[in-house]
Amino acid sequence: MKKAGHSFCHPAALTIAGSDCSGGAGLEADLKTFAAHRVYGMAAVTCVVAETPQRVVSIHATPAKTVREQIACCLAGMPPVAVKTGMLFSREIINSCADEIARFQRHISHVVVDPVMVATSGKRLLKNDAIHALTKLIGEAADLATPNLDEAEILAGQRIRNRADMEKASRIMASRFSCAVLLKGGHLKNLRTALDYLWDGQRGLWLEAPRIRDIATHGTGCTYSSAIAANLALGHPLPQAVRCAKTFITRAIRKSLHFGTWSALGHSV
Repeated sequence: MKKAGHSFCHPAALTIAGSDCSGGAGLEADLKTFAAHRVYGMAAVTCVVAETPQRVVSIHATPAKTVREQIACCLAGMPPVAVKTGMLFSREIINSCADEIARFQRHISHVVVDPVMVATSGKRLLKNDAIHALTKLIGEAADLATPNLDEAEILAGQRIRNRADMEKASRIMASRFSCAVLLKGGHLKNLRTALDYLWDGQRGLWLEAPRIRDIATHGTGCTYSSAIAANLALGHPLPQAVRCAKTFITRAIRKSLHFGTWSALGHSV
């Protein structure tokens, strides 16, 4: 996305994502994260998802026309410094999203695309025929893509089993989509740390944090990506924004709240 200048005292960020009724992921997690960073949050709802941290019960997609209207209202009314996309679900919704971002391109400084495809529970969150539209959105609009390991294997077309694979896949995706890539390696097995790799097209940056055991996480990818978007909205350069977000998500996992059988990330404002 081409960079635009902003002079807001209180920067705004827009999340285009699904609604998680349990409050731990989706746009609810994004808005909490924006608030924790003192960034004004707006939201365009792509889907209403009935779910718990353990399972997705049902997905009701918002009509693409309504998604388009929500985005247009936000971008025209209070242009956000950063836009973050999460669960987009269908080709029609993705195309609506892409059209509106392109139409208001000059007003947006940063676009972060979290290519949500599968829930932690294993439920597919992106229709099979929407993958091409998603890759087109990344290539045309994204400044940064933030895939997890499973998503990166699809986008890069290769298996990822170790650090060398993460580096190679990140470079493949950055070249293919002409954007920076943060490959989230938190699910990489047999490591004592939660390991991520940022490749901006010229330089690589490894980010490590202690792996926090015995916590069933939900919404970490949403929170991580929205924390990056918030830090970009605050004016931090990309490497610093990612470092700050890594610290934020690690602290959020460590301070997870527990409600019976549920756990949720702790967001301290």
